[in-house]
Amino acid sequence: MFLTQMPGTNDEMHIGFQDRKLPVVRPRATNGIVGQSAALKTVLAEVDLVAATDSTVLILGETGTGKELIARALHDQSPRRGLPFQRVNCAAIPRDLLESDLFGHEKGAFTGAIAQKIGRFELAAGGTIFLDEIGEMPLDLQPKLLRVLQEREFERLGSPRMLHMGARVIAATNRDLATMVEERKFREDLFYRLNVFPIHVPALRDRRDDIPLLVSHLIQHFAGRMNKIIDSVLPETMQALMNYSWPGNVRELQNVIERGVVLLRGNTFSVDESRLKRESPSLPLPVGPFAATLAEREREMIEAALSESKGRVSGPSGAAAKLGIPRQTLDSKIASLQIRKSQFRNQPLVTSASFR
Repeated sequence: MFLTQMPGTNDEMHIGFQDRKLPVVRPRATNGIVGQSAALKTVLAEVDLVAATDSTVLILGETGTGKELIARALHDQSPRRGLPFQRVNCAAIPRDLLESDLFGHEKGAFTGAIAQKIGRFELAAGGTIFLDEIGEMPLDLQPKLLRVLQEREFERLGSPRMLHMGARVIAATNRDLATMVEERKFREDLFYRLNVFPIHVPALRDRRDDIPLLVSHLIQHFAGRMNKIIDSVLPETMQALMNYSWPGNVRELQNVIERGVVLLRGNTFSVDESRLKRESPSLPLPVGPFAATLAEREREMIEAALSESKGRVSGPSGAAAKLGIPRQTLDSKIASLQIRKSQFRNQPLVTSASFR
């Protein structure tokens, strides 16, 4: 084995091997985001486009795809980069506390309010407030958020004084908000206020080209924390990681790599393949005309299912159920193929034979 550092760079190590082990390299990261796939480049181009504006952004994607990293990239590339970044997880805070956490309260506003509290909108000042898991926000609290977005003002609980909201709002969700609107689980007017500039973050299975770079990045990260030296990856390990479907996306990959580094005794990284929950078929990814043909067939099947379900994705009569795949998977496919669900909502029904 030999290792050389190319002149003129501090962050790339070019490693060669006399055996067949795969080298661990140092991939470049943009705002902590690692990858060079076409799907990821599309997302980063959208970030570049909208970062300099004040427009509200809605980040969509499955759990574990890195939506917070995209939100932070939007903040860091904006004129607000030196101002606060406030993150609120709408699913993690009880409803009774979420209103106070967002808007603040005055002393004595309710039982237990023993002192004044400054809310996140106020703390964000002229920076960015990131509303993660916005689909979990209670219905009765949504009108207050709508007012903040429309009027750019709010008041603390128990105070008549109106405060100006100068922060930019970025929201994220793994839910299908359009379907939630139809089911009256999310306000339509709030959805349109949030959905000014949607960014769809692809699932890891839809950007498999990035898996080797992510594996190298995560191995180096965890090896550094644990004072270990890891310079290669077993080819069969990388093949298993490439073939796996990753329902938990990058977060699941991170957990698998961390566990592997903990258990590793030598310098070559490997994982127990049996610990992966389920593996995708170990066929090579299609290239050339076969890839285009498969993509077209996939598009036809998805559009036929959406046509029969009139654009509905979830539920027993939704397109995901008709295709026999998880809702999150179909959402990701729809985003990557840039299919507009709205075009199917008023179309006449088609027969299920068209996609079975």
